[in-house]
Amino acid sequence: MNDSSFLNKVLIKFEDGFKKHREDLSAVRFTSDKHLWIGSDETSTIERLSFIDNETFDTHKRFYVKDFIELPEPEDQEIDIEGLAYTDYYLWFVGSHSWKRKKPKSNKTDVENIERLAKIKTESNRYILGRIPLVEGELFKSCQHPEDPDTELSAAKLKLTQGGNLLMDALSTDPHLGYFVSATIPGKDNGFDIEGIVIYQNRLFLGLRGPVLRGWAIMLEIELETISPEVLSLKEIGEQNLHYKKHFIYLNGLGIRDLCLDGSDLLILAG
Repeated sequence: MNDSSFLNKVLIKFEDGFKKHREDLSAVRFTSDKHLWIGSDETSTIERLSFIDNETFDTHKRFYVKDFIELPEPEDQEIDIEGLAYTDYYLWFVGSHSWKRKKPKSNKTDVENIERLAKIKTESNRYILGRIPLVEGELFKSCQHPEDPDTELSAAKLKLTQGGNLLMDALSTDPHLGYFVSATIPGKDNGFDIEGIVIYQNRLFLGLRGPVLRGWAIMLEIELETISPEVLSLKEIGEQNLHYKKHFIYLNGLGIRDLCLDGSDLLILAG
């Protein structure tokens, strides 16, 4: 079967102020109201573009996450959004939860670049797993549920901790992932690195770009509960009553780069 007829180039028109980030797009989700939502690994914003025709998305609008969710660091510190999902009038997003290593630069000497390679860091904003009410194409800090006026929708994030957040704390003693979390290995060095989020029923599934263990990729499954209007916590799930479940997927050495639901099927973008 030849699927080439299903492929089409799409023009995405960003405002001038965002043009420098056009090559830093790291997450995308198309919602039923014909809006394209985009996250960048270099900003702390979420971008919305509107469907114009089969070849064009335009009317770019930028939403600053800090206007909806309190960030642990200033907004100029990236969230590194690596996944977007939509369900029940909430737009969900997840940061990479990763460390990073400085890259060599062409205008630096070999000695300077080697020194750069020794520098690793992370930022607290990267450990945001959050949701923002999305109604009729607009994001809100809080609003009524359109189908249930007695229910209040509110922006919230998974509770942050000194180790990042509750999920990172739970994984710190995991027999497969604990070492990668505590050893602060950069994501691009096969360290811990979230890429992709989907929501099925009440469960969130998070893809891991790394670590890949002997060719096996890992996907996490969690369930959240509200402990205050702006804060979420992990529920115990599974037979062992842990705060997460692990799914091992043999991708021949590839990591998970994005997740998407197609009905009851889960699609995995690997790389």
